[in-house]
Amino acid sequence: MADRDLSLYRPNVGVVVFNAEGRVWLGRRIGTPDPWNWQFPQGGVDEGEDLEAAARRELYEETGVRSAEFLGQTADWLTYDFPPEILNGPLKRRGNIGQKQMWFAYRFTGRDEEVDLMAHGEQEFDAWRWADLAEAPGLIVPFKREVYDQVCSEFARFVRP
Repeated sequence: MADRDLSLYRPNVGVVVFNAEGRVWLGRRIGTPDPWNWQFPQGGVDEGEDLEAAARRELYEETGVRSAEFLGQTADWLTYDFPPEILNGPLKRRGNIGQKQMWFAYRFTGRDEEVDLMAHGEQEFDAWRWADLAEAPGLIVPFKREVYDQVCSEFARFVRP
């Protein structure tokens, strides 16, 4: 990462939620076609916002989940570049070439009924499910896959409680 200018990347947090059986929460993104439409919750960091606070906020906004115990986070920022069709589209005005993400892992301590995809009003996902951690990289859009591979490798230690 030393060769990348991180100021060109939009700050973002990603969240991997493990249940008691060691499976992970995946949401199906609204308006994203098959086959790469499942992902972990993620979102932007507000100016001056603490990263873990941003992760908990995004987790709640996208899933309704508050019952989560902190397990760990990635050691460093992980980055991905936007593909040309995104970079030259609606995100062009932001001036970022991609996103830098700090990833957080949590153990879900609530019940499945707690999940509320409309918790924030701006719905990101239209469905959700528990899955094996190893499935996630194959379900995400290809330009995010390398980051998902890194996150899954780093968080594999949390699969079993």
